[in-house]
Amino acid sequence: MRIYLDHAATTPMTDAARAAVADAMGRWANPSSPHAEGRGARSALEQARGAIAAAYGWPGEVLFTSGATESLALALGRCVAERRLILSVEHDAVIRAAAEARRLPVRPDGVADDGALAAAMSEPGRALVAMQWANSETGVIQPVATLAGSVHAAGGLVLLDAAQMPAGADPEAIAAADLVALSAHKHGGPPGVGALLVRDLAVLTPSGGQERGYRPGTENLLGAAGFAAALAGPDDVSRLAALRARLDDAIVRSGGEVVAGVAKRHPAIGSYRMPGLASAAQLIRFDLAGIAVSAGSACASGSMKPSHVLAAMGWSEEASREVVRVSFGRTTTADEVEAFIAAWRDTARSGRRFAA
Repeated sequence: MRIYLDHAATTPMTDAARAAVADAMGRWANPSSPHAEGRGARSALEQARGAIAAAYGWPGEVLFTSGATESLALALGRCVAERRLILSVEHDAVIRAAAEARRLPVRPDGVADDGALAAAMSEPGRALVAMQWANSETGVIQPVATLAGSVHAAGGLVLLDAAQMPAGADPEAIAAADLVALSAHKHGGPPGVGALLVRDLAVLTPSGGQERGYRPGTENLLGAAGFAAALAGPDDVSRLAALRARLDDAIVRSGGEVVAGVAKRHPAIGSYRMPGLASAAQLIRFDLAGIAVSAGSACASGSMKPSHVLAAMGWSEEASREVVRVSFGRTTTADEVEAFIAAWRDTARSGRRFAA
């Protein structure tokens, strides 16, 4: 029986989400069609839209997209602002969508340098500032509400990447954001659907088509219904935090290093360095042991390129190449964590023997 500990990359669909998708298959009409069948599909789509807004406590608009990557690209590409600022530890999706953006430094713990942000905001031109709620590699949580205060005081806008945020986890961060990117498949919904929460549509340039005129293409009713259903059940955050705390302690006791262990982190995401053994070798050994983990975010781990996140935090390339990410989900058990701890210790011991 394999053990899956890569939930930050994607997590299994919930039973409720599967049922909602199956039910939506019976509403096969185009939600933009004016006839009775289309109106029925539209009604279901709007119910899903309202449910997602309620889950995140969002008073503004909800625009459905294909996922957080598209949501981020839409916001960064069409926001009415003269400048783009991003934290240096942002997801690759942000870096690709805003290649010319100014990158702001972070402290060694991965938290934004608020002084550098304030200095950047003092420069001319309205700025859109992109920041992750929780880093997908390290789990470090940004003090969004505090950072947003500096941005808004200078007349700027905040784009929050909340792909990893459990619904209802941080109402203050949501309240401080002007735009929020969401992903369904990180929370038990189907892949291929997400949303961009928009406080005021006037900050975006429309493109025509569906989704209030901000996204062309037939609406993905199946995905929207599954997304909404997945958010209906609460996340057991305290249980996951206890599991990660157990893993943190075991890694340190076994000679490893917890990345950004002093920072406030996502309860279900942890990154760990095994000195002396490359992450590529670790992944192979864990996989052979029946355990799935990753080396950073999914989009980067496949290439095994050095982590720009760890580099921004001051890590050397050699050390960053010895880090793996472990992430939990609703199906993760204490026994699975203990099995990983045992496998980590065995791998560390064999790695040290090989190095010797």
